[in-house]
Order: sequence, then C-alpha cells, then structure tokens
Amino acid sequence: MARQLDVTVGGLLDNIAGRYPDNEALVYVERGLRYTYREFNEVCRQVAKGLLKLGVKKGDNVSIWAYNVPEWVILQFATAKIGAVLVTVNTSYKSAELEYILKQSDTSTLFLVKDFKDTDYVETLCEVVPELKSARPGGLASDKLPFLKNVVFIGEATPAGMINFSRLMELGTEVADTELAAVEKTLTPQEVINMQYTSGTTGFPKGVMLTHHNLVNNGFNIGECMRFTDQDRLCIPVPFFHCFGCVLAVMACVTHGATMVPVEIFDPLKVLKAIEKERCTAVHGVPTMFIAELEHPEFSKFDLTSLRSGIMAGSNCPIEVMKRVIRDMHASEITIAYGQTESSPVITQTRTDDPIELRVATVGKALPDVEVKIVDIETGATLPPGKQGELCTRGYLVMKGYYKMPEETARVIDGENWLHTGDLAIMDENGYCKITGRIKNMIIRGGENIYPREIEEFLYTHPKISDVQIYGVPDRKYGEQVMAAVILKKGETMTEDEVKDFCRGKIANYKMPKYVKFVDSYPMTASGKIQKFKLRDMAIRELQLEEPGIKQVED
Repeated sequence: MARQLDVTVGGLLDNIAGRYPDNEALVYVERGLRYTYREFNEVCRQVAKGLLKLGVKKGDNVSIWAYNVPEWVILQFATAKIGAVLVTVNTSYKSAELEYILKQSDTSTLFLVKDFKDTDYVETLCEVVPELKSARPGGLASDKLPFLKNVVFIGEATPAGMINFSRLMELGTEVADTELAAVEKTLTPQEVINMQYTSGTTGFPKGVMLTHHNLVNNGFNIGECMRFTDQDRLCIPVPFFHCFGCVLAVMACVTHGATMVPVEIFDPLKVLKAIEKERCTAVHGVPTMFIAELEHPEFSKFDLTSLRSGIMAGSNCPIEVMKRVIRDMHASEITIAYGQTESSPVITQTRTDDPIELRVATVGKALPDVEVKIVDIETGATLPPGKQGELCTRGYLVMKGYYKMPEETARVIDGENWLHTGDLAIMDENGYCKITGRIKNMIIRGGENIYPREIEEFLYTHPKISDVQIYGVPDRKYGEQVMAAVILKKGETMTEDEVKDFCRGKIANYKMPKYVKFVDSYPMTASGKIQKFKLRDMAIRELQLEEPGIKQVED
C-alpha cells in the first residue's frame, strides 16, 4: 500500500515552502504577479491572522464567490491554517441559489468579487441581504441569514457594508505568530476543511464535506499519476470553485512543489498565451475547453512544445479530441481522470505510460490506496470483470458526508463505507474502468437499455461533427426515443438525414437518433458539466412531446 500523508492543508504548505522556498508557487501572467513558495506561504499566514482578527474561528464556514483571482487560492490555504471551512460558491449562481447556499451552509463570512459575466455579484448579494448597505462592516445582522456577519470585497472600490481584502491583510499584522501557531496546534487532518456543493442537476445542491486528509492525499496521488515534480508548471483554466480547480490543479501542484499558472476566466487564447509564455508542462481542461483551444484560429502560432501532461475530465473525452491534444498540443502524457465531488474527487486515473488505447477508451484504474468495485444495480452483488454495473469506491477519498443531510449521506455511503457513485461502468481484469453512462442518464426505449456514451463516441468519428450529446426524450409508444444535439465544426453544414444515414447499418436501429438538433453550445454548469436534463426539457417544449403515462423504471 502507498504511504498516506498525515498532514493538514496548512501544514503541507509550511513543509513545501521549507523544501522549495524559491520555487515559483503562483504566477498570474496578465497581472505580472509572481509568488515563490516562501512568499506565498507568508501571504497565506498573513490572511489567516487577518481572519482570526475578524473573529473567524476553527469550524466556521467561510464562503467564496469568485472566479480564479489570486485571493481565491490564498484563501484556500489561509482558511485551512485556522481550521475554518472554505465553502465554494458556483460562479454561475443567481440570487435564489446564492441565498440557498449561504443559508444551508451557515456561512459566517463571505468573500466576493464585483461581478462575473452577466451577474453583478454586489447587486445580487444586496437583493438577498438588503440590510448590507446600511450595516457596519463586520457587524451585519440579517433576518434571512442569521449566521452571516462579515462580507469581504475582493477588488478596488469597496461597496457599503463590506470590508476590503487589503484591510484583512492589514488586520493580520495585529495578530501575533504565536496566536496562529496555537490555533494550528489544535487542528487534525481528519477535520472538515472544504465544502463544495454538488451541481444540483437533481434536487437541491448538497454540501459535500471534505477533510484535510481527503484533499491532501487525493491531490498528491493525482500529481503522482502525472509524474509531477517541483519542475512542473501547470496552466489552470478550470474554475477553482470546483474540485477540478482546487484539488486536481491546486493540491496536485502544492503537494509536489510545482508552479500554478491560473487563467482567471477561461479564454482559449489566454490559455495558449500562458502555456507559451510560462513554458507550462501541463494543462487541465474539460473536453470543450480543449476543443476551443485546438479550433482557435491562432492555434498554430503558439509554441506548445513545453507541454507534457495534464488532465482531461469533467465529461466524456472524445477519442478524436484526445488524439489531437497528444499530437498537436504535444501533451503526449495527458491523462484522463474520473470521479465526483463526494470522492475528493478523483477515483480513477490513467497513467502517463498507458497506451493511447487505454487513455481514450477508459478512465484509468484506481488511484493508490483506493478500492473500486462494480456492483449489480439490483442485488448489490460484486460483479466480475467485463460486466456492467454501478461503480463504487472506498478509502481515504470518501467524503465525511453531506452537511446537515444525514439521510442523503446514508443513501450514497453504505454500512461498509462504500460510496455509490450512480455511474454505470465496466472494469476489465487489469482494473481499468470504462464509464458507460449514468444510471439516471440511461435511455430505455421499448425495454432496450441504451447508453448515450456509445452513440456519442460513434458520432464523434464523423468528420463534420465537433461535439455531440445524446439523451432520451419522451415517446408515447416506446417510452423514450434517442435525441442528438450536435455542434458542427466551423464552416460545416449538415442535415438531420446525413446524421441518420451515417448511423444506418453501423449501430443498432433502436440506438439511432430519432431527433437531431444542431446547436452552437450546450447548457452547462459553471464547472463544465453538460446539463442533459436541460437539453431534454428544451426538446419536450420545441417538439411538443408528452411524457408517457407509464413511467419507465430506470434501474
């Protein structure tokens, strides 16, 4: 068994800053900002002391609502150093969702930027907390959110009722190092340090409680799978509020003394520029990000020969895209990772020396010290290699549970501590897993089980198709029919019949899309997960479909 790291997140940073003090920890190309590990640790300590002065205590829940600004990654370690729980708020949230998260999480302090895309965060927060405008900074009293006391603004002109982040840094100078050290002594690796809300594609979002031990060990093993060292430099265009950013990127880097090169808001051109300028050796992204980079009109102008590795994850990775990342982006050791927030998040990952067939056809094998099994959906019995069932995992990576939701927790973590993912998979005799669909995504057409992934992979091979999503829509006769939402490559045109003709004779008739819709983009969560249920809802409206009277049993 591999050695597990028994250290807090704050303790980890102290250790790494001691070992690699002059290595660059954090680089923001556009801002000209560079911190070595020694400097980064000092800034995090200063903010940790500022939080103590503000009255934030061990166990308090502190929320952050921001894109990938430097303060985000500083807070990830500053809160950890005092044992406060960092609650990550989805950047796409609007007022009702923000109110739900702040209330459900019992947030005492909120950090936020001014705005993001089409949402004015300050205005939105004032809608939720009208008392803020007239409140004394640090003395907020809200009827709806009784726990919320402090709002800290990341940016220049500080809105009414808020404290500026720079003021927090100043407050840190008023707290002695001994006071911080005394708090750090009380912390243990098994305590909750991070709370991330599941995307909420079904029901209300649930707060996933993750510990120091969860994050440090998952981050370390992810980095090991990419063969990270203190010489690696990772370009990070994925959002910090999601595990992809704060664990697969930040924790994978910090556990190895590697350099983080974040992109604040995803833009394919900025990613390409950052990789070239900083000679990044790795880059992360969901498939749609890699597609946007590869198809950018200026792609060929950039020197990406420094690239070696990285991770493609978040949704199904099309084989053709994977091949281009390896060939045209020079990321010959790019890996695929699979998991979910509840497992900190990575369960399986391919290795850098896996043949391309394994890297495109599977999501790899279990990380070190992680158990994986495939079980029969109906009986729960463990299945042999080659049989499809639900993927379950056990080990250091499993969350503490959902915040204040014991019944929901018991539904996904069984009596023997196995986490049930809700994903359908097949494992081969070497432990490599293929995700074949989500139990809830499965299409049942006239009693035939259809797994969207299979049809998507087939359609990706069409030269005109850039991306495709397959989902089920209601049908009076068969219960469900197959529908395809297709994004074409730039400059291409295609008809519905062309798609169907391409399938004819190649895949079973019952798997052929009955409906084809050409789209420019997909509805997504801010973390890059495609929301198939929204595509389904749109189709029901546009095609005027009716839900069949008898509900199909999904499992």
